[in-house]
Amino acid sequence: MAEWDGEECGKLRRMKSRTGNLGDGPSSFPSFSPVWRGKGSVGRDGIIGGSSGGSGDTAAAESDGGEQYEFPVEEGSWDPLVVFGSGIMMMILDKLDARSVALARLVSRGWLVLASSDKIWAPKCEELWVGKAHIPRISKVQGLPKMVACSLSIMDGKRTRITRDDLCDHVWEFHFTQAAPAYWRDLDPYWQGTGAPPMRRYFHPDGSITADVNDAVWGGHESSYTIVTGLLTNGNIREHYIRINRWPKLMVERKPDWGWVLYNRLYCYTSIPDAHKEDGTGPPFPVFR
Repeated sequence: MAEWDGEECGKLRRMKSRTGNLGDGPSSFPSFSPVWRGKGSVGRDGIIGGSSGGSGDTAAAESDGGEQYEFPVEEGSWDPLVVFGSGIMMMILDKLDARSVALARLVSRGWLVLASSDKIWAPKCEELWVGKAHIPRISKVQGLPKMVACSLSIMDGKRTRITRDDLCDHVWEFHFTQAAPAYWRDLDPYWQGTGAPPMRRYFHPDGSITADVNDAVWGGHESSYTIVTGLLTNGNIREHYIRINRWPKLMVERKPDWGWVLYNRLYCYTSIPDAHKEDGTGPPFPVFR
């Protein structure tokens, strides 16, 4: 049992008098755990090594990129990273959600190095992408840290402003709605119930739209599209829609699986999932609206 001097006992009594009788809650008594008093270093494998015989007050850390620097380690430190080592701490961080791991980076420079490791963030990226219709192109940049890729994916998944890249990168299923005239619905495989493949539309960078050769509705007419975005003075979006020829405008909606829907009262376009694309889809730069 550690020996307490008079000053430490006085601090404990003053702390108890301030908190009063709070019932159940965290104990005000310190926990007794091993105290690290040696030097250590973080290697490329993410393992902290050290010796217990030293009395140094710094530890060397190495980032994923190989950059080395020293961060201060207080003598008798209670830091779990120093007490348990980075091997155990990495296993603990691996069990946390992405937000908790990101917050752990704020503890110290040593935690920043460990909690930024691709070994932790690569699995979280893959878990985030499971079941998604589209993977953002900006998260697939070669050499991009997995933590950054995960963060950019989350922000892009909340984006409701569609771009030309989104329209052209995806293939779109097209069908009429219940409100469309019966003549058009009778030509639409979506309403025929025969199991025939749905109609598809293709947006092109030159502003044109095409369809499959055997499309029963497509009459070979020329079609062009325009993306209309109105902004308020504070930068917020006032209106955002797609106009094809001079037909009724298409409103834009983002689905929980990061897919897109373009719709109006008469017809609807839905982006076909293509998460298998190696380079991702969408704009090559961040669009956060």
